[in-house]
Amino acid sequence: MKKVLMIAATSAFLVSGLAATEAIAGAEKKCKACHNFSAKGKVGPGLLGVFGRDAGTADFKKYSKALKAGGWTWDEEHLRAWICNSKKAVKEFTGDKKAKTKMPPQKMCGEKGDEVIAFLKNLK
Repeated sequence: MKKVLMIAATSAFLVSGLAATEAIAGAEKKCKACHNFSAKGKVGPGLLGVFGRDAGTADFKKYSKALKAGGWTWDEEHLRAWICNSKKAVKEFTGDKKAKTKMPPQKMCGEKGDEVIAFLKNLK
């Protein structure tokens, strides 16, 4: 009986680890279309160290006016809203109904958004 429980527990652990690895790979694939995982920008700014950074402060020349002005830090709350719907989030963060961002809504909400955030937290 102990062997069966150990095998079941080990299998569950491996499956959850595999699911987490796949989730991170999905998040990485989604982001890398427009971002590098270094400090160097691409279509969007580099994501190295984005978690905890003030918005609009990376060495990137193509920020929208709203992002250049910043005013918030990329924490879990802001990242969660941003990667779900950046067009809506920039208006909420700035308090400006006309604020814009060049990033299209990614619709990475809920659990998928949490996976992206976990990935971004590890980019140091």
